[in-house]
Amino acid sequence: MLFAGGGKGKKLPPPEKYQTVKSNLVEKEKKAEKLYFSIKEVSEETGLPSYTLRFWEKKFPFFSPQKSKGGHRRYQKKDVELIIRIKDLLHSKGFTIEGAKKELKKEKREDNLNIDSTWLTEEIKEIIKLLD
Repeated sequence: MLFAGGGKGKKLPPPEKYQTVKSNLVEKEKKAEKLYFSIKEVSEETGLPSYTLRFWEKKFPFFSPQKSKGGHRRYQKKDVELIIRIKDLLHSKGFTIEGAKKELKKEKREDNLNIDSTWLTEEIKEIIKLLD
């Protein structure tokens, strides 16, 4: 064991402890900045095996990560959020794949209606201002 002061005095803490904390912080910062994630990173983050992610690409047509020139999947944050939503529907709520597809389509329609109604309301308000 290393000692401070030429062999006498206090013991120095193991450097691995500080390296682990530092590397965890660096990795969290990198994840916040990253635009794309590999299938391995997404698999580790979601707790799903990579073959499940590839299978879901075939079953959910609106889930399609980009691919690099080399054919590697490149997941964006929105893809990871969708994977987490699919996992919740299938694993936690007991939906079948077909049921999950229908639920996601329904949610997407509702989101589009909310956006359209907000936009329409704003447009009507502007028209009324112009008429006054």
